[in-house]
Amino acid sequence: MAGRAPTSDVLDDLLKDAPDDQVSLGWVIDGLRERSFGLVMLILGLMALVPGASGVIGVLVAIPAIQMILARRTPIFPGFLARRRISKRRLERLIARINPLLRRMERVVRPRWQTPFEPTKRVVGFVVLLLGITLLAPIPFSNVIPALVITLLSFAYLEEDGIALCIALAAAAVALALVGAAVWATVLGIDFLDRL
Repeated sequence: MAGRAPTSDVLDDLLKDAPDDQVSLGWVIDGLRERSFGLVMLILGLMALVPGASGVIGVLVAIPAIQMILARRTPIFPGFLARRRISKRRLERLIARINPLLRRMERVVRPRWQTPFEPTKRVVGFVVLLLGITLLAPIPFSNVIPALVITLLSFAYLEEDGIALCIALAAAAVALALVGAAVWATVLGIDFLDRL
């Protein structure tokens, strides 16, 4: 979409508008508007790469994914989370860490091949939900590919890049097939051991 500001610029503007002392999670999500789903999923995808965190992230990612399938405008979190406050300085540090990565990715992923917004949101939510389920698989390093795909899918959705979105959806299909095959092989192996 022509004239669409990169997400890194949106985060900079969000910081400029932030109150001087503290902000709540709800305030941040409201400020990000239609980009809030993509950014929440991007952060969760990156967190899922951390060893041992994928099981928790697999559950957490279901919250925005299901709300995307239901075509909510922005993610809705429980009140105790939405009201949670952080200092503006901490928000500055977080954005300072995220934005260099976003700017590097924005050189490649940019608005093109615009797709219908609501259907795209539902499809992305459904695929992320499936990938989140695969993060629960108790197989060493099985979290890496789904986490990377969630990250790519989220960023393509954030930047409204239809080409990157098609690539990410194809990668998601491959990732789901690989994890499914690994789980199936594990089940067959356990069944074989039980027969011995």
